[in-house]
Amino acid sequence: MRRPEPARPLTSGRSVACALLLLFVPLFVPLVAQAQEDTAPIDLSALLECRASYEAFMALVPVQADPLRAVALGWQPLPQANPFMVEYRLNAPVQAFGHATDHIAFAGDGVVAVLDLPEPRVLARALALETAVDTPAKALFGREVRAEETAPDADGTVWIESAVVTVSNVDSHPGRTLAGCSYSLDPWEPDAEEAASATQADASADASPDAAVPR
Repeated sequence: MRRPEPARPLTSGRSVACALLLLFVPLFVPLVAQAQEDTAPIDLSALLECRASYEAFMALVPVQADPLRAVALGWQPLPQANPFMVEYRLNAPVQAFGHATDHIAFAGDGVVAVLDLPEPRVLARALALETAVDTPAKALFGREVRAEETAPDADGTVWIESAVVTVSNVDSHPGRTLAGCSYSLDPWEPDAEEAASATQADASADASPDAAVPR
């Protein structure tokens, strides 16, 4: 009986490469798709000027936590000059409120452009912002430009999505103006007048009918 021949080893470099490619392609394709999704173009001008949504702002939270994601976007993480700010150098300038800059920062619930403007009050007046703080050492201006109700969620809660344009200065960046937008999402609460009307209506509904009849 003829003995079966042993399997021949792969001796060609091309054959080995093809075999490895066929082995890893099913694993590699999802990784490529994820990388493309993570590095999708971001409209920074819209975010800075309060033209974006709260959801769009929150999509950048993972970027702040992972420097590699920032690098994938073409952002260079900068040394932290201010403990309340996470700063980046962009690979291309972005326009914000009529000014160009390649320096942005995230601070709390907002994103700002670091502009080469020594006097923030000039930009604040141009944008018709309200004064929050105005002293020789500190300037802070803002104005709510959007407050929209969302559709009720699963438990019936209505949320208010708001955006506030802000202009300020900070000691850690002398000679610079921080201009950008703060985003928030808060549960809807009736104002004092609406709350008083609702309370009065509830009291009227609970009143005894007999009490309203003169005797």
